[in-house]
Amino acid sequence: MGMTKGSRTQPLRVLVAGGGVAGQALALWLTRGGHQVTVVERFPALRAAGAQVDLRGQGIEAVKRMGLLDAVRGKLVDEAGVAFVDARGKAKATIMANTSGRGRQTLTSEYEIMRGDLVRILHDTTRDDTEYVFGTSVDGFEQDEHKVVAHFSDGSSGAFDLLVGADGQGSRIRRAVLPEGFDPYWRVGIHMAYWFVPRIASDSNIRDTYMVPGGRQIMRRSHNPTETQVYFVIREESDEASAIHRAPVERQQEFWADRFRDAGWQTERFIEGMRTSPFFYSQEVVQVRTDTWSKGRVVLAGDAAHCASPYSGMGISGGLVGAHVLAGEINRHPGDLPTALANYDSVLRPFIDEIQGEVNPRLLRLGMPMTQRAIDAFQAATALACFLHVPDLAARLSKKDRGGDWQLPENPAPITAA
Repeated sequence: MGMTKGSRTQPLRVLVAGGGVAGQALALWLTRGGHQVTVVERFPALRAAGAQVDLRGQGIEAVKRMGLLDAVRGKLVDEAGVAFVDARGKAKATIMANTSGRGRQTLTSEYEIMRGDLVRILHDTTRDDTEYVFGTSVDGFEQDEHKVVAHFSDGSSGAFDLLVGADGQGSRIRRAVLPEGFDPYWRVGIHMAYWFVPRIASDSNIRDTYMVPGGRQIMRRSHNPTETQVYFVIREESDEASAIHRAPVERQQEFWADRFRDAGWQTERFIEGMRTSPFFYSQEVVQVRTDTWSKGRVVLAGDAAHCASPYSGMGISGGLVGAHVLAGEINRHPGDLPTALANYDSVLRPFIDEIQGEVNPRLLRLGMPMTQRAIDAFQAATALACFLHVPDLAARLSKKDRGGDWQLPENPAPITAA
């Protein structure tokens, strides 16, 4: 595959904006297809930070196809299950991971990995064949039928055959692709922040979820011997909450500390830990929904195209699957980008519709009750369900995981033993 014998197609020069999971996965398949790929990342170094992510269904298959499953297995986080705890930290109900190898994953996947580790694995695999430029972003571009010219933040510019916006849920490239004034965000009225604190003896390999009146939730999960992740989550539909994610980090931390100060449990420890955390990330939980992923020689990939939100459990898997489909179409039709990009859309969209459709705002709000009575009822119902093994049975008996029956298309390029 790749370039068919006898075709006189030149390798394409592809510029990828964004060195995250989708951008690097795309670089891997396109370079294997014989193309010249440049990845620009606005951060000064590889962004190997971030929260714990899970791989499910077709995402696991996509990693396997890249030949990276062993590398991923070597970095898995040991998360045995999820506990719902009270203010004393006592577990009211616990749902264990489905490690049966059958059915669907439960709240915790059998493939849990830190985003940073996945980014590093992809980088180690692509760095020799891909040009990486750090500390640079694409500030603008113009295109005609022959090329796209990108203007970079350092004042330089360059001509490419294709520009890929893999620049995340807040994508700047997307703004230039979509019609003026189009809002791509599908909001669920939930916000979250996460950071790391030092691990203490009581932090186990079970994820703790603590519900607080007012539609608030705290999660604690520990991914290595010294570090613990903290997540604050809140139901709030206010302009202040939507705007806070663009404020300076100090303001963000004040906002989250204010919203949770009276929450009890280990809140003081977690707020205290904000100051020394290696990073702090605040975001609105949104999906990116747009009926077009490309315009001429510019195409969107990953969260920039179809962010499914953390609640889908399929954000990272979706990015890997999307890169697989896009690279495959480009490698099969290098001389006919309009066909490649149209196929990318028609092949991938049913899968994206499926994973985005799994997110139900009403169910999410049910899991974030406003009153202590509702929290007690939720925990009692969950405890009863666990006692009756309902989550376990439901997971094992499920015929499919979250991506449904959709099948990953054939490999974008031959796998050569590196």
